[in-house]
This record gives sequence, C-alpha cells and structure tokens, in this order.
Amino acid sequence: MPKPIVCASTALSEFVELFRPCFSRRQWKYFVIVLLGLVECEGRRTLCGLLAVVGEKVSLCGLSRFFNRRQWSVTVVAQTWLAHFRKQMKPQVEAEHQRQQAEREKRRGRPKATMVTGYLIVDDSIHLKVKGRKMKGLGRHYAHTEGQTVTGHCLVSGLYVLLGRRCPLQPRLYRQQAVCEQEGVPFLSKIDLAVQEIEQFEPVEGSHTHVLIDSWFHCKKVRRVAQQRGWDVSGGLKSNRVMRQINEDGSRTWLKLADYAAGLKAADWQEAVWPAQEGERPVYVHTVQTWIRKLGPTLLLITCHDPDNPAKSIRYWGSTLLAADAQTLIKSLAVRWSIEVLFEDNKDLLGADHYQLMSAEAIVRFWTLIACLGYFLDEQRSLRPDCATWGDVRRTLQQEHQHNLLTWLQAQFKAGLSVEEIRSRLALCSS
Repeated sequence: MPKPIVCASTALSEFVELFRPCFSRRQWKYFVIVLLGLVECEGRRTLCGLLAVVGEKVSLCGLSRFFNRRQWSVTVVAQTWLAHFRKQMKPQVEAEHQRQQAEREKRRGRPKATMVTGYLIVDDSIHLKVKGRKMKGLGRHYAHTEGQTVTGHCLVSGLYVLLGRRCPLQPRLYRQQAVCEQEGVPFLSKIDLAVQEIEQFEPVEGSHTHVLIDSWFHCKKVRRVAQQRGWDVSGGLKSNRVMRQINEDGSRTWLKLADYAAGLKAADWQEAVWPAQEGERPVYVHTVQTWIRKLGPTLLLITCHDPDNPAKSIRYWGSTLLAADAQTLIKSLAVRWSIEVLFEDNKDLLGADHYQLMSAEAIVRFWTLIACLGYFLDEQRSLRPDCATWGDVRRTLQQEHQHNLLTWLQAQFKAGLSVEEIRSRLALCSS
C-alpha cells in the first residue's frame, strides 16, 4: 500500500528537513517523495515506480519537471550533506586525537604528532542503457562487470571514508569527446573530473587525507594536485609502467614493472594479510622504493597469492607513503574497495541505473538524490547497532513506515473519515 509523506520515519523526516533551503516549497515535496520512494520501492525505481509506493497526489509530469526543468542545484544539495557530515565527524576526530595522545608512548623530546586519516576514493561506474537511444550523454564504455564495451552512461564519483563512516560525494557525468561535440558541451576527461573532485573537496577539520585510486586514474596530474594539498596518494599501477632500478654497481636501469617482477625469486616475497569483508586473506608481497616514470618517487608494492608461480595473480600498486611498511600500505589500499561496494549498493538497493530520464541534467540529479539517500543510510547504519548494512537500515525503515501507516489509518478512521475518503487521500484511485 502507498504511504503518505506523514508516515515517514522520524529519522528520515529530520534528515530531509536539512534540505529545505535547497528547494522551493513545491520542489522540497518532490524531493521527499523521491527519497521515500527509493526507500519503499522494491521494483524498478523509475518515476512511475516511485510514485506508486508514495501515497501523495502529485502527477508524473510534475515529478518529471522536478528533474528536468525546476531550478535547483545538485552542488548545493551535495554540499548540504557534506557539511552535515563534517559537523558530525569533527568531535569524533578530536576524540580520536585525544585517544592517540593518551596511548602514545612517553619519551624524551617532542612527541610524535597524532594523525587521523580520511580516505578520498575516486572511481567510475557504468550504467548500462541498451535501449536508451534518445538519452543525452550516452557513450560506448568498457564495463568490467560485462567484460565488454557497452552502451550506457559513465558516472565518475567519490567516496569519503573516515573512522568507519562513508560519505558519498557529488556524482559527475563523464561524456566522451565525440558525445560532447554532438551535444555542444565542453569536454572533460575522467582525469579532469577526478582532479576537480580533489581540488574542490574539503575534508573534516583535523584530519589528514589519503587519496585512493585505481590504475586508470593513477597519473601525474592526479598525484600533483593531491600533493599540492599535502595529501598522500595510493593506487593500482599497470604492468607496463616503467620504473627505475638501481643496480649493485650503482648504475640505473629503466624497465617495466612486469619485467622487474619476473626477476623476483621466492625469497623476495614476504607474507602479509589483506583485509576483506569476509575476513583477512593471506597474500604475498614485495616492496621497493623506486622512481616511476611520469609519477615520481613511489613505494612500489607487488602482490600475489603464490610466490612460486606469481604470474597468475600478480598485481602492482604505488604510493607516496615512501616510509610505510607493506602491511600498513595494504590496510590503506583495502579501503578502496568501499567505493565498489557503494556502486553495487546504489544499483542493487537503490536502483541507481533504473532511470528513464532523457536529459543529462536530470540523470545527474537522479544520481545526486541516490547519493543523498546513501549518505542517510550510512548515517543510520552507524547509529543503529542492529544494522550492519544499508539493506538492514532500509528494511528497518520500511517496518517503521508500515507502523506509522497503520497508526495514521487508525487516526483517520477515528476522525470519522470514510474508506473512500482515505482511499482518495492515499491516491489509490489511479493504482
């Protein structure tokens, strides 16, 4: 049964109030309908699907205009939840500094500064749209999940991870150069979008930022803009990257990472553990401080699962944390998987790829509201001990909404309303 806005849980009602300044009165109502619909809808999260589970008398045309024509800013909406996150996390960062100071070993000289690290992760995700021929921004992109090039939209986005909390950042639409020329918009590469994210991002006060990226984004341009802000950078490296090797006689040789790894012996590997959701996994690692061409000084980390036959599972990583040990670097690199989980949750739980919107602006707005709800779900996950995942939070919210609906129906009947009057108020006539 559809649920009116008044049946929204207390937590969701308080959260949406933060965004009243971002919208006009009518726009704000549509904003609440979308978020409530995303929580309740179990089918396709199209505009029709969202309206079907929210018992409000609004038209499909009105909701479509909210995404396509109404004047509201995705940047303002994203900055609102980011400001809320920074406000929430600042006391926790201060408390973590105090905890580290209390546990710090006492010795002569200036004590070592405490550090609370937040991870800024940037990556892209493909939204498959085989039949969306008239949609703006469509391109041909390689999808790792499909193992081939597909037609769809490419989302470039970031995730901020700090002290166990995840905060999605503003989504951006990547369009290939030919698509930009066809649609008459300036071209920005994926690297340009990543640089924009790093330049504009404001971390929680008192924290240090560590940028995590995959091999596609690991380039000089991204490194430079992060290091200009005093941040660290770690991420994957392709096997054809060129590194500098200093030989025993002091001479220098430039060779590809794959060629260097081929010369490693079983004794050159050491055992470590890789953190994962299902538990720690054993892994063998080799580290060396080197210079990577077009990147600069780098701590190179090579991993595999079998040191006697590493070629089957070998991977390469690089970091500006030159003095870090292998296990410390691994713990940081493992955090990058959080954005893969985010993309999957957005698609599987919230239907981030269900949209049937035509304009590029409307698509980015839909993604932004998905990210907004994602922030809310993660906030609730941290506040509810019985909820370990977004799915747990969503099911709990649905139960609260069902209880509120029954309470609301009871109040309507007590007030003397007839079944037909309540049916009309719940917008069931068109169902």
